[in-house]
Amino acid sequence: MDSVERQASAARVKQVANALEEEIALGWLQPRERLIEEDIASRFEVKRHVVREAIAELERMGLVERVQNKGAAVRMLSPTEVRQIYSVREALETLAAQQIPLPPLPETITTLIEIQEQHAAAVERGDSRAAFRANMAFHSALFSACGNPHLVEIIQSLAQKVHGARSFTAASPMHLAKARDEHWAMIEAIKASGREKLVQLCRDHLNPSRDTYIASLEGIVRLAKVRRLWQSLGHDHDAQPVPRLPLPGRNHQPSRLVVSLLQPELTGGRTDPRGAGRRGQLRDHP
Repeated sequence: MDSVERQASAARVKQVANALEEEIALGWLQPRERLIEEDIASRFEVKRHVVREAIAELERMGLVERVQNKGAAVRMLSPTEVRQIYSVREALETLAAQQIPLPPLPETITTLIEIQEQHAAAVERGDSRAAFRANMAFHSALFSACGNPHLVEIIQSLAQKVHGARSFTAASPMHLAKARDEHWAMIEAIKASGREKLVQLCRDHLNPSRDTYIASLEGIVRLAKVRRLWQSLGHDHDAQPVPRLPLPGRNHQPSRLVVSLLQPELTGGRTDPRGAGRRGQLRDHP
């Protein structure tokens, strides 16, 4: 393979990895959902080795894990892991906010406004992919203003690691609108040299995705305990349907796939036939 072919292959790997990253962050690929190389290769019209390298990149980012005898799957973080990561994120992101020069450089404000206008437009037209990318660009520009690239690198790495947790809010119109408004408030705080206000906004900005994910998973655990109690009282497992949980999936619809995240706990190790064949099947995303 010559240099041109290597560059083309690397570009395809990046394209596939970026697309899968978006789908994980937006909840279109959900925690513990299998990533089947053949399906992904067919959907993106690339060779299997490109998909393998893309999945390996996602594994390095902390978004994918290898499951014994099953292959690669979207990583599911436990509530404890999410609390720990967000605790570190809060410390680092507020540190970066404290180090942004105030009053700001004119180009800092110009850059932030340009990016946020793109984010706001994406939110307005309901384009969650574009909103996701603009959100990432906004925070990169915001924290880069602190002048410490090493701090920014760690912040970005930790943000990527919790894409799966953010998927519960990333495609929600309500949460997107809230994030949009908070971004504008951050810009206003910087323009007004309001250090304390900026730091508090950065701290509060982390709460919705963390709290929603943890509440959702802990709700599933409570459901599992109820089902075990139900069975211990002699009731048949199949006598009651698995409840639909109000968790956002594609188009912000309630998702039954999330129930399967803790299926062993729900069924005592049995597989729910109603979920058969869904895990690992990739949908066509616009």
